[in-house]
This record gives sequence, structure tokens and C-alpha cells, in this order.
Amino acid sequence: MTRKHQSVKMPSYDEFMRPIVRALIDLGGSGTIEEINSKVFESEKLNNEVLQIPHGKDGARTEVDYRLAWTRTFLKKYGLLNNSVRGIWSLTKSDITLESIDSDEIVRSVKEAYKKIKPKVTEDTSIKVGGLPEQIDFIDDWKQKLLNVLFSISPSAFERLTQRMLRESGFTQVEVTGKSGDGGIDGKGIMRISGILSFHIIFQCKRYKGAITPNQIRDFRGAMQGRADKGLFITTGSFTREAVKEATRDGAPPIDLIDGEIFCDKLKELTLGVTTKQIENIEIDSNWFTNL
Repeated sequence: MTRKHQSVKMPSYDEFMRPIVRALIDLGGSGTIEEINSKVFESEKLNNEVLQIPHGKDGARTEVDYRLAWTRTFLKKYGLLNNSVRGIWSLTKSDITLESIDSDEIVRSVKEAYKKIKPKVTEDTSIKVGGLPEQIDFIDDWKQKLLNVLFSISPSAFERLTQRMLRESGFTQVEVTGKSGDGGIDGKGIMRISGILSFHIIFQCKRYKGAITPNQIRDFRGAMQGRADKGLFITTGSFTREAVKEATRDGAPPIDLIDGEIFCDKLKELTLGVTTKQIENIEIDSNWFTNL
């Protein structure tokens, strides 16, 4: 962290465990990352200064998002959380309580299990972040790697990728305009639902490392008024809480938001430059041979 952020209190990974479980309990046992994080930000009273602290030198992700991802991983490894292929996280049992969450025990248990899988890992190969030992290869940080790749391609290539992603997601007549002075509008398309209903969409895609502010949402809404049914704001960064509220403000044209986390998940779901390799697990059924 830079000096600018040293005075800001950033909870450590283990300190986020109870807030995440509390958020899921409040959400009825399941929720998206956005819903869970929003609840955590509110319960922990994290201000915008904390929420916008970048993680690492590239700043493709915020530090709080990175730590929350680690916390979810620890809770999942311990057996308290599950996540679906659609990115929905849920409690494994409906009777999980905050009182049953022992962060020290969870950290100890998961680290012990990891050492059995990776016996060569020593304290020399770990670093201290947020008060919790971080094993370098413990968490599969494929999203960070993907975001780094997205920042390395040309602006036109990123626009073509966004266009392809929207088409693969069911949009038709997707056009990338990218006209300067067009209020930040980068393209348009039509979303057809069940082959009957259709919505004209205007979108903006920002290859951005920081957090999108409510002013940027308002500027985009002003540019789209009278030209589309809905707006879609896509960024490789994140959105401040105020930006999320502005996007869904009552009485204003609705704007859907896709941040860097969701964008990566969508590319993975559509297998656009992201593939998932399955490991073959061969088991021998000795009883089968016995019964010959």
C-alpha cells in the first residue's frame, strides 16, 4: 500500500469471514459476489477510500475485492460455502451461525490441508498480506491474469472482444461505434428474449483499472436518453457503491453493470479465450474383479 492509504483500516482476510457469512444469511443463504460484497461493505462501514485501494502495481482489481475472494476461498475449502458455475455463492448448511465461525480454526485447518497437498511449500515461499499468510500458489488467480491480458491488447481488439461477448450472449445487430464526442457510447445492439420481446441496448465499455463513479454513470445515462430502452456499462474495473445506486435510481432509465469480475466469468462461461481443463481421475474397483 502507498502512504496515501496507510491510515485507512483495511480488514484482513480472516476478519472478513463473519461478515461474508452474515451477508449470506441476510440474503437467504445465497447470492452473487456483487450482492455479498455490497452487504459486507455496508456492515463493515467501508468508505470509498478503502474500496478504491488498488491491489498490486497494475491495479486491475481492488484490494478489498482481492481479499474477499481469498476469504470466500478459505470458507469454501473449510466446507462452509459452495459456488455454482453461474457464480452464485451459497451456504452449505442452512443452520450455519455466526457464533460457529472460528476464523483461527478455519485458517489453521485449511493451511494444514494445503500442506498435505503441497508438502514442499514452506514459510519462505509465503508472504504476509493483511495479517494472513498468503501461499503464493494457493488460490487460482486466473481472473487477475486475464485482466492483465485484456490490458495488453489494443483498444480496437478490446472493442471487438466486447462485441463478440455480447453476440455470444444473445445480442443481435451489435455495432461498435466508438465515435468521439458521442457521450461515451461505444456501441449498440438488440437483446431478444424468447424470440418475442426485444430491447434496444446502448453500451459503453471501459478498459479501466479504477472504480467507475456515479458521475460517469450519469454522463452515460444522459447520452443514452431517447436512444435506447436500456443501457449497459462494461468495465474491467469496478463500480463504487454510489455508482451502483445511481445505475438503479428510481425514475431514471435503467443501466445494467458488468464489472471486471463478471466480465471474466462471462468470458469463461462462453469459452472466449478461457478454457477449463478437466483432470482425469481413474479409480480401480477391486470388488468388480473379485466378483468375476
